[in-house]
Amino acid sequence: MGRVLPRNHGAIDGRWRWLRALRTGRFQRGEPSAIWFNSRTGGTQVDQATKEISADVPDWTREHPRQFWDPGRKLLRTIRRYQCWRAHGGLFGRLCCKFIALRHRFWSVVTGAEIPLTCQIGGGLLLPHPNGIVIHPDAKIGVNCLIFHQVTLGSRGRGGVPEIAGHVDIGAGAKILGPVKIGAHARIGANAVVIADVEAHGVATGYPGGN
Repeated sequence: MGRVLPRNHGAIDGRWRWLRALRTGRFQRGEPSAIWFNSRTGGTQVDQATKEISADVPDWTREHPRQFWDPGRKLLRTIRRYQCWRAHGGLFGRLCCKFIALRHRFWSVVTGAEIPLTCQIGGGLLLPHPNGIVIHPDAKIGVNCLIFHQVTLGSRGRGGVPEIAGHVDIGAGAKILGPVKIGAHARIGANAVVIADVEAHGVATGYPGGN
């Protein structure tokens, strides 16, 4: 004999899905909310499908580890904490920096990334697959950027280093070399080699990577 469901089963199931979404901060497609309360961060978030990601205001929730094994975010966390304690100074601050430097080395080995502890990185950076990412110590990265694996931000000979504005997406294998400036909301295609400036909302693909 089949199981008999209550008359209000649909409503109960809907409430359970809504509570689960509130708890996790993740809404499925079709959920009737573009703005919701995130129980993890204690604040509201705006559906990114309805509002462009900011190139000026960092979204720090993007950097929060989602699980125990989250190498990209754990590596980034060591950089944030190192810079925080370095600015704090004092004997305790120096001891914390030494300990954090060991953790940074561990996650660098795990990911194969070369991201110095002193990098100038804006808040909200996403590193979905940090394998093989190389960033020059003097490079500047704006807020809410997205960098995929095998990306290089470096210099060309005696020249300067890249300056990346806010909310720039850099595809896998891309190389941005020299004193170039990448405008806000720009897109750098996979395996592109960029040696010239890219304007805001521009797209760079292939070689030499002009917009």
